[in-house]
Amino acid sequence: MTVELALSVMAGADAGHLFLCDEDDQCTGLITRARLIAVREGPAYTDQVRLRDVLALSR
Repeated sequence: MTVELALSVMAGADAGHLFLCDEDDQCTGLITRARLIAVREGPAYTDQVRLRDVLALSR
């Protein structure tokens, strides 16, 4: 999922965060709307940035 899509989903659900799960439905992380907005406003952002990329940078 891209950052833009995640922000859209969060806005539609009026959620401040998303739990991220793998294909086995195991929770692999949590990301906040504020973090995604910060990524989107950053100099390295493109519309192709995916949530897994954001999580990898956070570790």
